[in-house]
Amino acid sequence: MRDITTEIFEAVLFDNDGTLTDSRGPVERSWRAWAAEHDVPFERFGHFHGVTSRGIVERVAPHLDADAATADIDRREMEDVEGIVALPGAVDALAAVGERGAIVTSAGRELARVRIRAAGLIQTSVVVTADDISAGKPDPEPYLTGARLLGADPARCLVVEDAPAGLQAGRTAGAATLALLTTTEQDALEPDADLVAESLADIRFEQVDGGVRVHLQVR
Repeated sequence: MRDITTEIFEAVLFDNDGTLTDSRGPVERSWRAWAAEHDVPFERFGHFHGVTSRGIVERVAPHLDADAATADIDRREMEDVEGIVALPGAVDALAAVGERGAIVTSAGRELARVRIRAAGLIQTSVVVTADDISAGKPDPEPYLTGARLLGADPARCLVVEDAPAGLQAGRTAGAATLALLTTTEQDALEPDADLVAESLADIRFEQVDGGVRVHLQVR
């Protein structure tokens, strides 16, 4: 495991849902409604947080048309922004990393834009969505893409995540990983996390010569 408090990172790559933004209400309402309409037992979903909508559909309902189902779910989620808010520390974190930050999300481009705006967050200059890649988390492609677009070495990037699939993607990309306990139990996050924190409110980012440093907040 890496001691991320001793490193200087060229870039910080943030997941969005569950890391920067609390969108659990709209997500659960949309998926429950879709599942009920298509006679898909909701218990079948398990813990797919951090996986693309298409990836979830292909696993829980392989008999359905993945394109149509994904479009339907994205439409439902875009129409429901009730309760979407920025998670603790998210606004300060994005402001602190500035141009060295990117958002790497499993949501589609338009849905990501809607949620970032609904949460009142600053949209980073680089946003990688499900529409920009061919393989979603836990594949490393999303984070490799984010690093490339920022001109950063993946091994000198920090991935900030709340889901095992995202942490696995970051780890496989060669990045350091910071896990947040905003949606997932610690036991599930620890195998692929260099550091675990309650939320971004426990972390302070500082721009220094050559990149970004990470500090644990004293509260």
